[in-house]
Amino acid sequence: MKRIIKRGLVVLSFVIIAIAVVVAAMFVKQAIIDNKINDDISAFYTDGKHKTPVTIDGLGVINQEVSCGYACLELLARWQGIDITERTLLVQNDGKITTAMGNGFINEMNTHFPEFHTTKYSNLTNSELLELVYRSLERGMPVPFEFAALYSSDGKKVWTLHFAIITSMDVGADEITISNPYGYMETYTLSDFLQATRYDNYENMEFYFRIGFAAGVFTKNTIYIIN
Repeated sequence: MKRIIKRGLVVLSFVIIAIAVVVAAMFVKQAIIDNKINDDISAFYTDGKHKTPVTIDGLGVINQEVSCGYACLELLARWQGIDITERTLLVQNDGKITTAMGNGFINEMNTHFPEFHTTKYSNLTNSELLELVYRSLERGMPVPFEFAALYSSDGKKVWTLHFAIITSMDVGADEITISNPYGYMETYTLSDFLQATRYDNYENMEFYFRIGFAAGVFTKNTIYIIN
């Protein structure tokens, strides 16, 4: 019996060490990605191609009832004159929130807006993200994206992973404006916006979210370009 227990403990030790090595490797990989995507955006400010403010008219705001992903889909549908709501999406998906992950969101976009094709871009550099957003707004297309946001819960501010839609950018004024499904328009500086899309502003992020990013379940600097 003692020999069996000893062998079991040895095996358990090896398993724990193996898991620790894998987790450490994932965190190292994420650190490399973090360093790569956080590039200098000073050239974006000075590039004359971005001097004209770009904006989307008529998008409005929405106060989510089911989920931020479904709310963004409903808002885009309203903008396009299509009858899609958070509730109808919930019914169609048998009570499931399919947009909890980014791949689910893009699947819903391409299902309900077949006249367009939506492409997901993840782990973009800051400069790449801003360039794609500017060009999309310039073409008259809003940009859904993922970021860290605060919401009020029982009188407390709580951090969460969130979807919203970019509606305008004014590089000269150092402003980027989003329609937040919490029910309001919100304006950031470009730097603050990028801190949110990289989740650098997420204070005391829970370990399970950190593991999720390290494992690639969640990604940073993620936007959805509609063509």
